[in-house]
Amino acid sequence: MPQVPQTLDASAVRAWCGLALEALGRAREEIDAINVYPVADGDTGTNLYLTVESAAAAVEAVFAAHAAMSVVGTTHEGPVTEGPASEGAMPGGPLIEPPTLADAVRAMAHGALIGARGNSGTILAQLLRGMAQVLAADTATERTDGPGLGLALRHAADAARQAVAHPVEGTVLTVATAAADAATGVEGDCAAVARAAYEGARAALAATPGQLAVLERAGVVDAGGRGLVAVLEALVETFTGAAPAMGAVPVLAPHARVEAEAAECADGGPGSAPVRDESGPAFEVIYLLEADDTAVARLRDRLDTLGDSLVVVGGDGLWNVHVHVDDAGAAVEAGVEAGRPYRIRITHFGPADAHTTGSTVRPVRQRAQRAVVAVVPGEGLARLYAEAGATTVLARPGEPPASGELVDAVRRAHALEVVLLPNDAELRHTAAAAAEQARAEGVRVALIPTRSAVQGIAALAVHEPERRFDEDVVAMTSAAGATRYAEVEVAERQSWTMAGICQAGDVLGLIDGDVAVIGSDVTATAESVLNRMLSAGGEMVTLVLGDEAPTTIADHLEARVRESYLAVDTVVYRGGHQGALLLIGVE
Repeated sequence: MPQVPQTLDASAVRAWCGLALEALGRAREEIDAINVYPVADGDTGTNLYLTVESAAAAVEAVFAAHAAMSVVGTTHEGPVTEGPASEGAMPGGPLIEPPTLADAVRAMAHGALIGARGNSGTILAQLLRGMAQVLAADTATERTDGPGLGLALRHAADAARQAVAHPVEGTVLTVATAAADAATGVEGDCAAVARAAYEGARAALAATPGQLAVLERAGVVDAGGRGLVAVLEALVETFTGAAPAMGAVPVLAPHARVEAEAAECADGGPGSAPVRDESGPAFEVIYLLEADDTAVARLRDRLDTLGDSLVVVGGDGLWNVHVHVDDAGAAVEAGVEAGRPYRIRITHFGPADAHTTGSTVRPVRQRAQRAVVAVVPGEGLARLYAEAGATTVLARPGEPPASGELVDAVRRAHALEVVLLPNDAELRHTAAAAAEQARAEGVRVALIPTRSAVQGIAALAVHEPERRFDEDVVAMTSAAGATRYAEVEVAERQSWTMAGICQAGDVLGLIDGDVAVIGSDVTATAESVLNRMLSAGGEMVTLVLGDEAPTTIADHLEARVRESYLAVDTVVYRGGHQGALLLIGVE
């Protein structure tokens, strides 16, 4: 039996996130199937999974950063220290400590905040943030024992309830409060507190149909609460080494199974919900927001007048906003007035995804034959790809999408066949994992290993849905492979490169992923890169300008191509906030 942590430390947080992700992965379809409140859109399990996946990835990044520092501080002859040899010491510097509990829980909370999806995912992000506020508090005594865990669960439940504009009993909030109540005052270690919280949550979940009429009519327990029970089940396993043997977690009441299965058959899958409403807001709006507390307080009041299911979580200048409205534009504009909204997601519920009070089964939605799913680095490229018919996943600088987000995009594409364009060499394994998951769900997926958005543009240009799938994939792969790619960016720190040592602030020109030019002027560096690329031949140059690029750079490079390469055409796109100043493709 593997060793399990006895106290709450960074390793325990890491293990918990991993186990919670596994538990939600197993329960995802089951949770999606019972999702009838507040909107019967059959995605609560998926949203919770994506939220925890983002939290787990953030924690793994903390451990990876520590491991990288340890490698830097170790030579082939052993660790280098000022004093006695000690693994992980920086050369000539102090010892490198492992990640602290505060490091891990802050990363977990931040990851959940930026990756939160849907109503329940947003509330779960606030639960994790509430725990982090206690466990990462600057106090003389670390709260690593059972009572400390109980205090964290108490604060988490209270914080989540405060984040919801109009709390409703019989939901995940009720389950969270019951878990905290059960854990309060428990004498014992973290395992005892975790088990008490799990048992309290499980009992509260079973009672949710009696607290919320829509759940009773559908004969199901609350989907968000069911997801929280899975997360707490993972907490028990973290400290005991085994999932709690408490019998089956309540999901469907016996009298409702026939009705639910009938709805499932009508929709062709377990993600359907048996009921819907004739009214209710038409859109779900979610965005991250950079704003101060005062502006967010005004935003809450404004959004509360526009719709319902309002949840605003976060703090310290970064917030996740979730609301259901009829006027999606007004909800976004309210965010603009409050600060800087980004990663904006607007979902139209449609006639089959309304707030639930009726009993109409949703109609079957016909799958398309083929779709393209692409990861893009900026809003401008997202619009370009969408106009070409692709389903897009936005990757912001420093925030690569997780595999669950790619799977979710494949589901949104709702096609029998999907061509997946990761458009980033670093996303190869993430995209491969997403493709495998989608295949397991019955979708035929072809992964084209595009390493840049300009290669994706070339592939999309030759995409023909009417062709046989294999022929289309071969043509797209060939077009992408025939496109050399480059980018121009500013160095953030001093480092060794293939072209020599660069300093912070230098302009770097990367060709096919390697630094080829180091300069001081953006336009001159871009011209040098373009000349190198065209020296090997080319017929088409694609330029994708970032928001930070000089305003005259496109005209300068176009003129340079016309003067020196008569047979080469140039096309220019605006990429928006894409990280790199300039992307270049040469076909």
